Amino acid sequence: MKLIYFHGFGSSAASGTIQTLRMNLPDFEVIAPDIPVDPAEALPFLKDLCSKEQPSVIVGTSMGGMYAQQMFGFNRICVNPAFFMSKESKVLKVGTFEFFKPRFDGQKSFVITEEIMQNYAEMEAHQFDGITMADREKVWGMFGNNDTQVNCERVFLEHYHNVIHFAGGHRLDDVAINEVLIPLIHLLA
Repeated sequence: MKLIYFHGFGSSAASGTIQTLRMNLPDFEVIAPDIPVDPAEALPFLKDLCSKEQPSVIVGTSMGGMYAQQMFGFNRICVNPAFFMSKESKVLKVGTFEFFKPRFDGQKSFVITEEIMQNYAEMEAHQFDGITMADREKVWGMFGNNDTQVNCERVFLEHYHNVIHFAGGHRLDDVAINEVLIPLIHLLA
């Protein structure tokens, strides 16, 4: 079985969540790409990756949850999805920033431009286009009860109905991964 993990904004495929998933899901091949910063590159890249790999389940956290939601036709878990990065994010703004962890290509920093901000707004305006009845059954929203960064549960419920809550904040910890996320992955896979 295959699982593809989409990291959050400013993160990389070297996140601790990925390492925990690999350790605790020995029957899965866990694929975790570094997501391009610009959504005009990221969305086609991720759709192509999913088309080639045909994962059993896709897990995305925060910004990655926004991208996971758009991988129509696949089983998806959107953890604290950040559907409106261009409007509500406290982190997406023009400037140069450091990645939380180095990326596969060695990059340690990235630049957000006005064009990238516009690309986020354009993608966000159409991210729910094309949802089918089958998709409504394939997507789960996983929301932390103490998430003070993003709260898109109301928007999620406008399009989907499978929701689970966990004790925690915006970032997953080992307890939430092991007690909530991994059982949900097994349910969907």
